[in-house]
Amino acid sequence: MILKSIDILNFKNIGSATLEFSEGVNCLLGMNGMGKSNLLDAIHVLSMTRPMTGGTDGSLIKHGEEMMLVKGVFHTEAGSNDTISCGISKGKRKSLKRNGKEYGKFSEHIGNYPIVVVTPEDSRLITGGGEERRKLIDMVISQVNREYLSSLIKYGRALENRNKMLRAGVKDTILYESIEAIMIESAAFIHSMRKEWLETLAPMVEEIYGRLSGARESISLTYRSQLNGQNMQEVLKSRREKDQILGFTSGGIHRDDIEAWLDGYNLRSIGSQGQLKTFIVSLRLAIFRYLKEKKGVVPLLLLDDIFDKLDSDRVENIMKEVSAAGEFRQIFITDTNRQHLDDILAGIKGSKALINVENGEFTPIEQY
Repeated sequence: MILKSIDILNFKNIGSATLEFSEGVNCLLGMNGMGKSNLLDAIHVLSMTRPMTGGTDGSLIKHGEEMMLVKGVFHTEAGSNDTISCGISKGKRKSLKRNGKEYGKFSEHIGNYPIVVVTPEDSRLITGGGEERRKLIDMVISQVNREYLSSLIKYGRALENRNKMLRAGVKDTILYESIEAIMIESAAFIHSMRKEWLETLAPMVEEIYGRLSGARESISLTYRSQLNGQNMQEVLKSRREKDQILGFTSGGIHRDDIEAWLDGYNLRSIGSQGQLKTFIVSLRLAIFRYLKEKKGVVPLLLLDDIFDKLDSDRVENIMKEVSAAGEFRQIFITDTNRQHLDDILAGIKGSKALINVENGEFTPIEQY
């Protein structure tokens, strides 16, 4: 899959821009705050319908403007050119269209144009709470399995209803069981998919981390879930009285988590900044491979400021990884250091481009 072009209007600090992209590597050069990451964010919105680092839809509108619009043309594996547009106006519902036709549900779009992003904010996947890691799991699996996304939505609604009942002091067992039946069915499927996902992904992360670290240390992943040892019905029933006191649902797949281990020790506790960054990049590249294998489509790869906090050996290993022939297709890389970008482009034999970014404006550097 290729993003051929993009048109942007009033998106963050980008007033207006029209860009055509290389089918290979696109490097964005500029100082911090100039708009490099905002361009990647616009691409992410076209693929996933939302900002890549969270935030509200309204935060995407350029300050002082009333609306924003992003439109891109994707060349698909099937050979078609699909125009995707996303528009947001203050006080109105977000608009998402494919070839001029409005989607009935945004969930119908997820997974059609897969994408993998590495950002500086990914450090929250290690330092943040379990919610950050669950969001990652759900985002990835939802791109390959529509039933999974549907189950998440059903579970989330039922969970919200159960919590309302708990806060209201409802004691009726039949009412609880009617809501819990939905949670039980959805949770079983979600748990099985998450377990299968991590069993597939973990060896990929270990392999890639070994290359990026120069085999100096090893990484491993484990899936922590209350459903590993019991089913959802048992979890809910055993905790109902406690939950009535607490006023919320204390057990279930909404408490799942992933733990990363560095040479057998918790990565969060002992990992250096370079080791944490190496793990994040390895995790994202493994997700790229997972999506590619499951969907039969090569995702877009967006690498935002990935070389920060890494020693020269790890930087070199990452450059070798992303320059590997056949593994990737279209890549977008941002950096403030031209030498990093020149080194990457020098190792690329195919299509490539270097774009200078300043104050939300984009200028191709003719050398490439």
